[in-house]
Amino acid sequence: MGFLFPLSLLVLLAAAYSGGGSARRRWAARAQSSGGSSPAPSETSAPFWVRISPKFVAVPPGRSVWLNCSSSCPLLEDSTLHTGLRRGQMLSGPSWVSFQLLDVRAWSSDVHCFITCAGVTREATARINAYKPPHSVILEPPVLEGCEYTLRCHVTHVFPVGFLVITLRRGGRVIYSESLEYFTGLDLANVTLTYALRTRPHDLWQPVTCHARLNLDGLVVGSSSAPMTLTFLAWSPMSKALASTSIAALVGILLVVGAAYLRKYLLMQSRA
Repeated sequence: MGFLFPLSLLVLLAAAYSGGGSARRRWAARAQSSGGSSPAPSETSAPFWVRISPKFVAVPPGRSVWLNCSSSCPLLEDSTLHTGLRRGQMLSGPSWVSFQLLDVRAWSSDVHCFITCAGVTREATARINAYKPPHSVILEPPVLEGCEYTLRCHVTHVFPVGFLVITLRRGGRVIYSESLEYFTGLDLANVTLTYALRTRPHDLWQPVTCHARLNLDGLVVGSSSAPMTLTFLAWSPMSKALASTSIAALVGILLVVGAAYLRKYLLMQSRA
């Protein structure tokens, strides 16, 4: 009896081990047959970043720009660029793509780079601004016509004109300001502002300046002219001609009257 107990215990342990092994084998078989439910970890499922460089660039209108879109994705699946600008060449590497954008003329454009990695798409955005500060701001010498000064200011080679504000100042005070927001051209332009300023005694000998300012959504670019002084001598050519004629006529009248008085005086002297 004592011998049968250990023997029966060994039989039970062997049966349990055999059943457990079968259960483990069945579990392994189920795991292999359900392949898609428990995928093995992959490098591409890890988070990745997308960068575009430069993120901000400003160029004169008509220039071309290169943008580089890069990623930390080890197996880049797809890359696209969304923009309204005209595209040129494209270069690419294992984890980067460079795009050329041609003839940039819109004052401000957003460019979106999309990269797909392991089925996940991420985005980076850049902004391109095209502008040209005034090449020169020239205020002509004021011309006096009647009771008004004619002021003429020339702003040359500026873009975008629709963001331009031209201001005339006398001393430190604004006498006139005009925004050209109605202008929609996409090329460099020359702008001339003409303004008639009525004269007052305290306006004389004060400096007048012309200021051109581009207000580009917070980026302010400006330039100003050399000062001009208001004087009574600032006559127009017609006024100068009329003044010369008037002076000549007055001198002629004075000479005639003087000659008459001189003849009368000599005649009285001879009778005496």
